[in-house]
Amino acid sequence: MNLTLGKLSIYIAIAAIILTMVIVLGTKKSKAWWMSYLQNFTGLLFIFSGFVKAIDPLGTAYKMEQYFAEFETTFQATSASFLAPLFPWLSEYSIGFSVFMIVLEIILGIMLVVGSRPKLTAWLFLLMILFFAFLTGFTYLTAYVPSGVNFFDFAQWGPYKETNMRVTDCGCFGDFLKLVPRVSFFKDLVLLVPAILFVVKSKLMHQLFTPVNRSWMLGISTLCLLYYCMSNYVWQLPQFDFRPFKIGADVAAKYKEEKDAAGAVKVLAFVLKNKETGEVKEVAYNDYMKNYAAYPAEVWETIDQIKTEPTVAHTKISDFHIETHEGSDVTDVYLENPKYHFMLVSHKSYLNIESSKKMVPDSIFVSDTVITLKDTSVVMRLDTILQKEVTSNSYIFEKAYFEDFAGPLKTFMQEAIADGNEVSILTGGLGVEASKALESQLGVEGVRYFTADDILLKTIVRSNPGIVLWKDGKIVYKWHKKQLPAFSEVKSKYIK
Repeated sequence: MNLTLGKLSIYIAIAAIILTMVIVLGTKKSKAWWMSYLQNFTGLLFIFSGFVKAIDPLGTAYKMEQYFAEFETTFQATSASFLAPLFPWLSEYSIGFSVFMIVLEIILGIMLVVGSRPKLTAWLFLLMILFFAFLTGFTYLTAYVPSGVNFFDFAQWGPYKETNMRVTDCGCFGDFLKLVPRVSFFKDLVLLVPAILFVVKSKLMHQLFTPVNRSWMLGISTLCLLYYCMSNYVWQLPQFDFRPFKIGADVAAKYKEEKDAAGAVKVLAFVLKNKETGEVKEVAYNDYMKNYAAYPAEVWETIDQIKTEPTVAHTKISDFHIETHEGSDVTDVYLENPKYHFMLVSHKSYLNIESSKKMVPDSIFVSDTVITLKDTSVVMRLDTILQKEVTSNSYIFEKAYFEDFAGPLKTFMQEAIADGNEVSILTGGLGVEASKALESQLGVEGVRYFTADDILLKTIVRSNPGIVLWKDGKIVYKWHKKQLPAFSEVKSKYIK
């Protein structure tokens, strides 16, 4: 089902109407039917949006890391640069922050529906909406900020352009429902209306059950939600997978479909800016090509292109690009490979680099010209041997991280290769030397080492490392590092 925010709002509105009728006509607990309706609508919305994020708390954590990185960059170039170091620190605790916000959102939704502690609920709801509006507003407004321009340089803002946005979607509903930041921002502005009404008219909020029962309900719900959130990333993959790299996905076919659609996009017009006067004008593509000389590059610059929409929407599959650490494209190892291939994904490697210096001999040669009766030749002669200081790096992987590979996973890789299957370790942000160090320390012959964008790797599997089984460009199955069974069991179930 192609669910949109509009359809979702209708479904929640219908559920809120039914619940409001029960409260007004059945329980007689309502003090004002419209207030009960607002409580139910916003409460159910928060419960739903929180739940789809609870399925994949790592997704929210990764989204927060993107926000923190952008805030760090933004504040570094301002008079408030002292705030910049705060954001890398916050990024280190992004998963804890993610779980806290998800649980709080759902609990707050329950508090609205049952009417627990009206004043506290009203203020918490207002503060959360303001926080969401700040994030979505920042993302939306960056569409007006050209590349290379700081957000706070308001004089240099330009026309709205989606490709300028620093964070492409807000993550309000996780990967279940993608909203463009502009829609998310206006959604939060609309929600400010009931938020303010709750604060001003909190005495009109209905209250269901007794205070003791409400407290028990919230306490048990909090514990269950904490357990559920942690189960979806600590020891197993998310219960539901809304990402394009889900089990059974034909990545190769989707990749080709999206690339073909992107290649078929046509330019309809150019948006030009006069460098001298600042005039901006839109010129149709055909007119521009016919009168190209009328817009010399010294006077006019192209600031945007108006294009047709691709027939197939862009997903992260379009960004599926794998390389060796030396830069060679090996994407087809996964997309066009008839063999079973185990991809071990590690979006982040935990290691320490220790540098040491030592003296090594450095030989200096000089050339001598030798003349004989037959010919003249040049020979090299050792002239001097000097001692030169060189720096060498030692790559020491953190114990817990290395043991993820050197434990049962190493045995699994060896057995898979011995059975005639292919195995690769795909890392993000790991250089050539560090990759060779991992290869040397791991000592498994037959494993290939590749690299890719860390955001792509986070999208493929929510485990570090995670295991993905490929065949013919399709994802056969995926495992969390703590869920991987013995190779014999994997072979009997998935390798035909």
